[in-house]
Amino acid sequence: MSDYIRFDWAMKRLLRNKANFGVLEGFLTTLLGEPIRIQKLLESESNQEEEYDKYNRVDILAENDKGHLFLIEVQNNSEYAYFQRMLFGASKLVTEYIERGQNYSHVKKVYSVNIVYFSLGNGTDIVYHGKTEFRGIHNGELLRLTPFQQQKFNASVVSDLYPEYYILKVNDFDKVAKTPLEEWIYYLNTGDVPQDAHAPGLDLVREHLKLARMTKAELQAYYRHLDNIVILKNNIFTEREEGRAEGRAEGRAEGRAEGIDMQKLETARMMLTDGEPIEKIMRYTGLDSAVIDQIVKEKRG
Repeated sequence: MSDYIRFDWAMKRLLRNKANFGVLEGFLTTLLGEPIRIQKLLESESNQEEEYDKYNRVDILAENDKGHLFLIEVQNNSEYAYFQRMLFGASKLVTEYIERGQNYSHVKKVYSVNIVYFSLGNGTDIVYHGKTEFRGIHNGELLRLTPFQQQKFNASVVSDLYPEYYILKVNDFDKVAKTPLEEWIYYLNTGDVPQDAHAPGLDLVREHLKLARMTKAELQAYYRHLDNIVILKNNIFTEREEGRAEGRAEGRAEGRAEGIDMQKLETARMMLTDGEPIEKIMRYTGLDSAVIDQIVKEKRG
């Protein structure tokens, strides 16, 4: 058992406290490669907890000192349409945080940060970054902002104006942490902080996210959370295995039925060739007259 609290539980109970913003700031600073200062946490339709999501996922929405929005989501179990979910969440924020009638220049920059504990897509890296660019279809030229737009929007490239997506596939990390980002991924994966880690925010994890700091009641709730995650994963695994077993059984049953039907048809053809009456063929094979009439037509045609 790790000495530190899992990141998703900390997001639920601890990181929403302004005194602990430094943990989130350190994580985002490490991920984006620039200093991030959180001003406040926000509520939106994108991050309301549903019954199914009680243990499966948790997210938090933060705004930094530049007015940018950061939607950080932890997803514990596989979701085949998760890419679309990321798009939906970012798009909702774009529309939620602009007032009706406001100029489009007020659209907020959105960062969608997704920490997933399942194999999302087909790739071998552990961190992926997605952003929007426009390139000429004839010459491959990157469409750029004008000097006026750069000054007006305080942006250097067009992609600065659009949502950006980060995916951290933390389960796939099985190496020694050598960079600040890998130190964070090691913690997200194992719940432990590397002994010599120096990434921003991990010092605060050591200080504020220790299990030893929790009360007995908090520990009981935390362990129930861990148990529920295990149960949820086991249930999903069991459902998939049962589904595969049922599919195999149905396939075998259908195969046997098809084999029996083919045997009946072949028997009927042989009896017709021998000149047996249709009533006798129906009695021996169990086929109805319409099927036998069709066989007769096939033989004549």
